[in-house]
Amino acid sequence: MDDTPRGKLLSAAARLFREQGFERTTVRDIAAAVGILSGSLFHHFSSKEEILKAVMIEVIRFNTARIEAAVAGVHDPHARLRALIACELQSIVGDTREAMAVLVHCWDSLSKPRQAEVLALRKDYEDLWLTVLREAAAGSLVSVDPPVLRRLLAGMISWSETWFDPRGPMSFEQLVDTMLGMALRAPAAETVP
Repeated sequence: MDDTPRGKLLSAAARLFREQGFERTTVRDIAAAVGILSGSLFHHFSSKEEILKAVMIEVIRFNTARIEAAVAGVHDPHARLRALIACELQSIVGDTREAMAVLVHCWDSLSKPRQAEVLALRKDYEDLWLTVLREAAAGSLVSVDPPVLRRLLAGMISWSETWFDPRGPMSFEQLVDTMLGMALRAPAAETVP
């Protein structure tokens, strides 16, 4: 979310939706958070649900651009997979934390047609993940089926928001390496004669 009036509005909405839930957050709450009258909000959006959809779309676009940039020009499958894990983890526990939580926890508050719009946009993000995971599988870096591994990694990364503390004993980079290690194929055990 940028520093424009629209961006500030979306940032405030993401924070409030995350803290209070979509249903309990009013248009008046969002307007008050950015210091405008509630009627002024409709200059930018037609409804509270439209604001929710915009939060989701903006965070997907931002994080898709982030992962595309992270793997651009990187050809090593190991480095590409690590970059994706780091990017997604950053989005979950870092700068887009509130909007990502809204994407996960407020999903059912969107109508089916709006869900379809958001899912169509999310497809590019997921396709890039699957491409990298298939490359890793082709290079024998991973042994789990790429679509299954993607779901496992998504769950592991998403839930880190509930327990990971960047000021705690584990650094962000250590967490990325731990997750990467869990995704990689275990080395073959040596047999003792």
